[in-house]
Amino acid sequence: MITLNVPDMSCAHCSGVITKALRALDPAAVIGFEMHNHQVQVDTTHNAAAVINVMAAAGYPATLA
Repeated sequence: MITLNVPDMSCAHCSGVITKALRALDPAAVIGFEMHNHQVQVDTTHNAAAVINVMAAAGYPATLA
């Protein structure tokens, strides 16, 4: 499980864009959101660097929590 801080995430639109980007990387990923903490949890077979790169490309820079 990878937990990321995503400071620019604030609404359902944001989570939709993030979900779409992460599903393109790994269709089987399990994705959870904590909007009030600006965090995303991703259970994937890909490493954290790949997930962070996809998030940045989608317009949501992230760091490991």
